Amino acid sequence: MLNYSVAELRMKRQILLLLLWIIGMSVFAQDKFDELQYSSEECVFNLNAPSSVRSVKVRIYQSADAVKPVHVLKMKRNGLDRWRASLKGDWAGYFYTFDIGRGECPGTFAKAVGVNGKRAAIVRMEDTDPEGWDKDVRPRLENASDMVVYEMHHRDFSIHPSSKSRYPGKFLALTEPHNIWYLKTLGVNAVQILPSYDYFTVDESQPEKPQYNWGYDPLNYNVPEGSYSTDARTPEVRIREFKQMVQALHDAGIRVILDVVYNHCMNIDGSNFQLTYPDYYYRKTAPGQGASGDIGTTGGDYANASGCGNETASERPLMRRFMLESVRYWVEEYHIDGFRFDLMGIHDIETMNLIRKELDKIDPSITIYGEGWAAGSPAIDYNLCAMKAHTYRMPGIGAFADEMRDALRGPFSDDTQSAYLAGKAGHEESVKFGIVGGIAHNGVDMSKVNYSKAAWAAQPSQHVSYVSCHDDMSLVDRLRTSIPGISDKEVVRLSQLAQTFVLTSQGVPFLWAGEEAFRDKKGVHNSYNQPDSINQIDWSRLMEHPELFMYYRGLIDIRKQHKAFRMGDAGLVRQNLRFLEAPSCVIAFTLNGAAVGDTWKEIVCVMNSNKTPQQVNVPEGLYTVVCHDGMVCADGLGKMHGGKVTVAPQSALIIYKTE
Repeated sequence: MLNYSVAELRMKRQILLLLLWIIGMSVFAQDKFDELQYSSEECVFNLNAPSSVRSVKVRIYQSADAVKPVHVLKMKRNGLDRWRASLKGDWAGYFYTFDIGRGECPGTFAKAVGVNGKRAAIVRMEDTDPEGWDKDVRPRLENASDMVVYEMHHRDFSIHPSSKSRYPGKFLALTEPHNIWYLKTLGVNAVQILPSYDYFTVDESQPEKPQYNWGYDPLNYNVPEGSYSTDARTPEVRIREFKQMVQALHDAGIRVILDVVYNHCMNIDGSNFQLTYPDYYYRKTAPGQGASGDIGTTGGDYANASGCGNETASERPLMRRFMLESVRYWVEEYHIDGFRFDLMGIHDIETMNLIRKELDKIDPSITIYGEGWAAGSPAIDYNLCAMKAHTYRMPGIGAFADEMRDALRGPFSDDTQSAYLAGKAGHEESVKFGIVGGIAHNGVDMSKVNYSKAAWAAQPSQHVSYVSCHDDMSLVDRLRTSIPGISDKEVVRLSQLAQTFVLTSQGVPFLWAGEEAFRDKKGVHNSYNQPDSINQIDWSRLMEHPELFMYYRGLIDIRKQHKAFRMGDAGLVRQNLRFLEAPSCVIAFTLNGAAVGDTWKEIVCVMNSNKTPQQVNVPEGLYTVVCHDGMVCADGLGKMHGGKVTVAPQSALIIYKTE
């Protein structure tokens, strides 16, 4: 008879649990989140949940708010940590929940839900397709640098009366002809929509009540948000209307990029992850066994690199598989063209690269980029994290570039500090790093670049160039806050100058919706839950400063017409972009358009943030002026000779050599 001490028995139990966990990880790598397999003859329910739980149930309800279920199914173990149940008959129109003993939830991968996402819905997905959906085609894209991305929030874009929308704040607003016409006239060819999956904080049962949130509080990751639909109570409606939106944008030649937030949940206890497999999907600050004793748990406190109370564990096979299947589902079911990953630095590099490979199988032109940072230190090795500094290790995946952003308008951490746009010297190299698209270039002194002392992009298409976005002050507010006493006229001039850098950089230009209409947020920085009065776009302001819209439109037109501004290849940029000597707070560079087949053979760009005119020596020759003193026209504004040229205060000069 063998006698073991209590300590030895505990150790053996831990070893057994660890072995089972390792085995489980390899199994999970092959599992799918096909939680409902529907046919008119049978519904099959599957769930990933610990084998150690005593029972797992599926409850079938006649409606989303019915008090009592019409059926309660006991799921059976179907492999390690896999559960299965089936129900004969056609149950389309009914709702269901899973329950492992911690409370009911719609599962982790519901594809349709009722109001407020508490119960999953059984729907025939083919019934949600709008007419012609099978003929919907993704707009062509050769290189990510060819995009001009326009970030928008559904409610911001169409809730103000000046939008004249029949569907204010809804998906369908982006199907309306006048809104499509506006986007096409501006010239953008990709819209990035803030989180549009089902999220927590807006009560879908009260559609007439003004409610606002950006949506970075995930509930059901794979279902469109009900408050953006015309009927959140009917599961098929939100799905169909989301598809109609995508279809209308595609018909206009505009790609759709979805903002995804896999890095955290609204909370832990109420999340579908926690209600189906406790503690598996979240990182903790110390290894060991969690309080529940379930396989795959870890001890310690929940890690919080998201700043939202938790961070998910993308390196674990089940979470990794969830992310892979989720992005593929959005592409295949909703025809999404790209993804913006919130706090991408929390995810591990291997998972991001696997996502890239998965999407390449469908269409290599599907774009991926994200925030290459976290709100805190992730609970895995920094060298494994998909941080901006590691972008070169993630081919085909881009990151937002805060070097150019903060060098132009001042640091994110202090709204009162100004920078290059205010005529402050010392930021030129950081701006130049943005102009080349974040790649290594002998014209940029990396020792003088803010935040990064080494190039992090292998290709310029990995560098997202921007000066403002949703989670910040608007550019108008930032200029007013950081430059005391600035006039509206000067705000317009500096806004034009800032976007000249963005739209002539070799990266992927990114614009925040409404800034071409002199948009502000009343000085609010983090407006994620502020009312419409803060966040809405007042389109009547287009008439107050029409020169701003025309400038944006003109620059976008030039970029789209001329390959020299979007070479898309690091080697070509290094060979054909050359910086010129220039005074303080002036940046000048030339582009060899002939080398990339551009009709403009030699281009000169000069940007001056000083309040006085400045002179720069450029190559001799006769030039056509296309941008000067706040005006832009691709067909030309006049002629000038090279040699010593003068650029007006707080403005840009763009010229090309006339043969």
